[in-house]
Amino acid sequence: MESPEAQNWLAPVGLYLIGALLALILPRHARVVAHGIAGVGSLIGVGVALSALLAGTVQQVHLFSAAPYAVFTFRLDPLSAWFLLVLSTVACAVSLYAIGYLGEEHGGLSGLGAGYNLFLATMVLVVLADSVFAFLFAWEAMSLVSFFLVIHDHQHAGVRRAGFVYIVMTHLGTAFLLGAFLLLLVNSETLDFAGFRAAREHLTPLMRDGVFLLALVGFATKAGVIPLHVWLPRAHPAAPSHISALMSGVMIKTAIYGLVRVAWDFAGPGPAWWGVLVLALGAVSAVLGVLYALMEHDLKRLLAYHSVENIGIILIGIGAAQVLTALDQPAAAALALAAGLFHVLNHAVFKALLFLGAGAVQRATHTRDLERLGGLIRTMPWTAATFLVGAMAISALPPLNGFMSEWLIFQGLLRLAGATRDPLAVAGAAAAAGLLALTGGLAAFCFVKAFGIAFLGISRSALPQEPREVVGTMRAGMALLAGLCVALGLGAGGVMTLLGPVTVSLVGTVPQAGVGVMAVPAAPGGAVAPVGALGVLLALGGVGLLLARLLGGPARSRVAPPWVCGIALEPSMQYSASALAKPIRIIFRALVRPYRAVEREHAALPYFVTAVRYEAGVLPVYERYLYRPLVQALVMLAQQVRALQNGSLRLYLGYMFATVVVVLLLTR
Repeated sequence: MESPEAQNWLAPVGLYLIGALLALILPRHARVVAHGIAGVGSLIGVGVALSALLAGTVQQVHLFSAAPYAVFTFRLDPLSAWFLLVLSTVACAVSLYAIGYLGEEHGGLSGLGAGYNLFLATMVLVVLADSVFAFLFAWEAMSLVSFFLVIHDHQHAGVRRAGFVYIVMTHLGTAFLLGAFLLLLVNSETLDFAGFRAAREHLTPLMRDGVFLLALVGFATKAGVIPLHVWLPRAHPAAPSHISALMSGVMIKTAIYGLVRVAWDFAGPGPAWWGVLVLALGAVSAVLGVLYALMEHDLKRLLAYHSVENIGIILIGIGAAQVLTALDQPAAAALALAAGLFHVLNHAVFKALLFLGAGAVQRATHTRDLERLGGLIRTMPWTAATFLVGAMAISALPPLNGFMSEWLIFQGLLRLAGATRDPLAVAGAAAAAGLLALTGGLAAFCFVKAFGIAFLGISRSALPQEPREVVGTMRAGMALLAGLCVALGLGAGGVMTLLGPVTVSLVGTVPQAGVGVMAVPAAPGGAVAPVGALGVLLALGGVGLLLARLLGGPARSRVAPPWVCGIALEPSMQYSASALAKPIRIIFRALVRPYRAVEREHAALPYFVTAVRYEAGVLPVYERYLYRPLVQALVMLAQQVRALQNGSLRLYLGYMFATVVVVLLLTR
């Protein structure tokens, strides 16, 4: 059912624009007004998305035409409604958090509040756009607004450098997207997406492949897929923490939306090799992303690399769905696709929670360096508890939401292995499942490091001030996301039902997930009962506590200093982040390429060392061997082309004359 009238599903965009305007008009109240209105708009967005998914309807509105081909049309269908739900859910909690987080800011709140609302508005327009001009306008606006948010603290050279790399990479991706749209335009009479859908059957195989590859590069750049990820670990840590939460939790998912839209709606479903390519890129990004995260000791950079990892996990599910669609296995394809989209929501929730937790730690300690942190659980218990929930969720521990979506992706891979007798395909599915399992184990190890080093033990260095718990609105925003991590895990069956209209619109059937309150043995490939799993875990804990009481008698508490062989505990005696990650660094040294530099200062004689400086890290392989040579080649080319621009008016007139002659020859 399509409706030509404007519907209330555009109301969130209107509220975001009002919030941006009021932030500029009322600078003294920008913090509360801008983020309060953003929170209301996000709540309305959640309601709009849920109603659209439950009804399964399609609504369309044509706003205006700036030119015959510059048509601004927007459409709410199940796929766009799902991503609107993801965006709005996270934005509710982040908006609440931001009210308290920005309480200590003394300048720039008006522009930051306006930019925050515009960022939300442009992301909503990206997932609702139904024409090329509307999509590219919203996509570029989203990129530019996020660029200015990234460089909010532009007085730091590192922040400016991060913004520069980000804007260059995002425009590179846009160039590839423009190429994909131009190829689609060859067989379409209009720049509306409806024209692309109608002309899909007339695309030649070569043109389909070209559209898919161009779109894959363009969207993979925005998503941060390796090796196009170089901007992400720079830009996400540079931005204010609530902006980092939106960028990592939501913005990079707009690229997943675009890839799914092109791969199924505009150019697909395509051949099996499309899915194999996406599956391979996902597996590589997942493993390398978590390995690079393990090597990091900057808390926000660590979380940024985990975004690379989780984008890889999402692509594993989507790639498996593409292969299963090509093999004419719609039920299995629906499960794999729904699992990947479920992980889109789950990652948005727990990654936003972790970035908000990192922001709280930075606000309290004025540092993100894990080597300097420690013992924060004593002074920041609420932050520690919510961060622990996020760490457990991203580590895929049952029965939280990260476990449920990754378990479902495993089920999709198992069905892929059973859908074909090709030994290479079976081996590929098994390899992807093994790499996904490896990723989960390494992620758990990484967050043992992140949580243990930051919150347990004692402080490892003298901090500028005594850490204290953050304000109530910040705790409330983190608690809301922590509660969602639990609720989405326990209610995974309901989420998969909610995804039914999405998979029906793309692959023609609903996912048979085998997820419920009680186990569903009839579901092929296995079943899981998250509520039952929680009950078992609680029962085991209760049995252990009961046995301890029966065997050990009443509980007794004794306060004593920690035992360190009779020596007073000092920070230097504790594990550091570097030491904890060293075994992984050694095992995977062929992939992460670690380096170590030791400098010694001597006294008069070389045998007496007075000081030692130690530095360890990993080589930026992609920057050194891919981007740096490419940039050098471009600079050399620019220097050669520079000779064409010598300031001679006669030469410029000659260029113009030659251009006119060439155009006349080509169009005669």
